[in-house]
Amino acid sequence: MEITNEEQDYNSLVQRRHEELKELVAKGILPFAYEYEVNNYSLTIKNDFEKYESKDVRIAGRIMAIRRMGKASFAHLQDKDGRIQIYLKRDELGEVYDVFKLLDIGDIIGVEGFVFKTKTGEISVHTKSFQLLAKSLLPIPIAKETTDESGNKTIHDQFVDKELRYRQRYVDLIVNPEVKEVFIKRSKIVTELKKFLDSKGIIEVETPILQPLYGGAAARPFVTHHNTLDIDLYLRIADELYLKRLIVGGFDSVYEISKDFRNEGMDRTHNPEFTMLELYVAYKDYNWMMTFVEEMISNVCQNVFGSLEFEVEGKQINFSAPWKRISMVDEIKLASGVDVITATYQELVQVLKKKGVEIKGGESKGKLIDELFEVTVQPFLVQPTFVTDYPVELSPLAKPHRTRKGLVERFEVFVLGREICNAFSELNDPIDQKKRFEEQSRMIEEGDEEAHQIDEDYVRALEYGMPPTAGLGIGIDRLTMLLTNQSSIRDVILFPQMKPQKG
Repeated sequence: MEITNEEQDYNSLVQRRHEELKELVAKGILPFAYEYEVNNYSLTIKNDFEKYESKDVRIAGRIMAIRRMGKASFAHLQDKDGRIQIYLKRDELGEVYDVFKLLDIGDIIGVEGFVFKTKTGEISVHTKSFQLLAKSLLPIPIAKETTDESGNKTIHDQFVDKELRYRQRYVDLIVNPEVKEVFIKRSKIVTELKKFLDSKGIIEVETPILQPLYGGAAARPFVTHHNTLDIDLYLRIADELYLKRLIVGGFDSVYEISKDFRNEGMDRTHNPEFTMLELYVAYKDYNWMMTFVEEMISNVCQNVFGSLEFEVEGKQINFSAPWKRISMVDEIKLASGVDVITATYQELVQVLKKKGVEIKGGESKGKLIDELFEVTVQPFLVQPTFVTDYPVELSPLAKPHRTRKGLVERFEVFVLGREICNAFSELNDPIDQKKRFEEQSRMIEEGDEEAHQIDEDYVRALEYGMPPTAGLGIGIDRLTMLLTNQSSIRDVILFPQMKPQKG
């Protein structure tokens, strides 16, 4: 295979860095240090210059730019907070200055010096000493890096290839600082959710990831094998059934923020490994949970972002309570003219085909109803909206609606046409629950890979008695996408699942 000019340039850069490494070692320089005491950070120094002016500081970071001028050099260091310029003078550093000639963009160094402003007004650190902490043997992936006769290095482009950014997130974080901000915001969102739940006295718990039966959602599971027990186990698709066992056992309220796994397609809103918040509160119903969700999400928006209004994909989204509440079946009827409760299976198929939806055959009535909702209602739900009262076929774990036959007490919240949470008045009738599991089992036999298995132990738990309970699940990834204005779930997961690279 012929090597391109770009590959030759890259190989030359790598070779040069290895040669620099050998030269550093020959000079007695340790290229990979053990530690370095850092006392100060770029943002703190720049934000409080008057306090730090002429004071000694110890900073460390990655070299992101170098400008050499014979007897002096400037460089920009990037630490956890941002970038700051350093100034090095040959007359002051002596032979140590020659070591700096062997350093590259990407190398990590520690610097001790005093803070000052250059003639152009840039806050900088006048270097009194520096230490190499880690030699970068690979150039930061950029379109082009050039070095002039004076040794000045120039970056002509940033790391923009989306797929490469996901595969090499460590490089993405180095060269695209705004990416790190998204994940800092994600961390704060989770922290605020936990603070809110803890403040309400809801207990955080842990439940099994490896489960003998999967359940709690309609999804295809990942299967693994336990050698000692010689049994197949499933990576959980949801925490629901275990958390409700704890309600049976006497916990009044529990929550878990966990990794769940679903063996399904990948797209801009789906990753096979994702993060969920699930919580269950005894003696409450879905009406109570709607108000709780409004309060919780509004609290997160205010405490993390300082606002209840967001611009997302060019639209202004307002999370101020109260949010609109609509009935799923009523909205479908308004949008399509179809009463999904009384409509036959074939009538639903015909309506969907007229709307251009491909029907493969074998879908349950519930799936057809869900498809009809997705094409006639969901895309038009822009502001935060509670969609309530789903057909029973769609919700095998929800309590029957107390006034509307054929429906269950369930809601989902949609924003910009995306579902961000799902909640029920939880079914606590063990007889009804077993019948629904049996119906789901029949659907499995008919080829529905996402239907529920029969969980006899969960039915047994209900037979001991579970109090009225409200349950909620929130997708942390999708919530973060929304609040940080990211269009793909891969932009809010540090290491998303990727197809194997060819070659």
